[in-house]
Amino acid sequence: MRILTGLQPSGKLHLGNYFSAISKILQYQNKADLFLFVANLHALTTFSSQKELEENTKSAILDLLALGVDPDKTTFWVQSDVPEVTELTWYLSQAITVSQLQLAHSFKDKVAKGFQPGAGLFTYPILMAADILLYSADKVPVGKDQKQHLEFARDIAERFNASFGECLKLPEPDIDENTATVPGVDGAKMSKSYKNTIDLFASEKEIKKAVMSIVSDSKGIEEPKNPDESIIFQIHSLFLNSSEQSVLKDKYKAGGIGYGDLKKSLLECILDHFAPFRNRRLEIEKDPAFVEEVMNKGKYKASQIARLKIQEIRKKLGIYQSI
Repeated sequence: MRILTGLQPSGKLHLGNYFSAISKILQYQNKADLFLFVANLHALTTFSSQKELEENTKSAILDLLALGVDPDKTTFWVQSDVPEVTELTWYLSQAITVSQLQLAHSFKDKVAKGFQPGAGLFTYPILMAADILLYSADKVPVGKDQKQHLEFARDIAERFNASFGECLKLPEPDIDENTATVPGVDGAKMSKSYKNTIDLFASEKEIKKAVMSIVSDSKGIEEPKNPDESIIFQIHSLFLNSSEQSVLKDKYKAGGIGYGDLKKSLLECILDHFAPFRNRRLEIEKDPAFVEEVMNKGKYKASQIARLKIQEIRKKLGIYQSI
């Protein structure tokens, strides 16, 4: 079974990215044929500068390799390294209507928030469909907010197959209904756009500053505290099994411990958990030849598959191909 997913290089990875997506992605590579790409073309819809896009793309590669992406188990590449995906986007754009694209929740949400969209944001679902259909993915892990985009991909594939003959595999969504929303330091969903993140590879000083800024109530040291209402507990529990969570809950309810100490305990847990990954990232960063070799390997495999599929699609469409 082929699983395909992409990660947009829109900034530094944080705990929300890790627990809602990356930790699950890493599980796939041990039980499926995982295709994972850095979605730098998608990032152009919120493009700010050449330097930022280059740095964010390189950072995403290093981060994912450090966190455990295994190039021997996973096909890992940068989206723009396989230009067939943009060619397929044009072909697929003939199999979806403007009125359908106007229904896209993500587009409407961004416009409602005052974002000035380019045509790329409007046609974003078509590029996403091309990502999926070019590699004949069986399943695509998506959050609830991306479910509609996968439905678009299925609709496009069905319409294309009906018009030109069977050649595109219909993907199935892989939605984890139990995926928790990771709270940020202010209690809202952890997000770079909200500036409320705890970043995975920030300096210890920066991580400490973020953790110590977590919002809490005014209960004193001796007062019992409600773990279910505590942002500190909600974040800390992500690192703990059920019995460890129960022990920590009892500490909150018993009182005799202040929020400052609870934050210090969380900080220690975060630093301990990610220490091996942080060390690994430093090693990889010092070995650009290794990174280049890994990405070329992924690019080659992805390109081989993409080339065959695009030739099949051209033939179905009657696209002229010189010999």
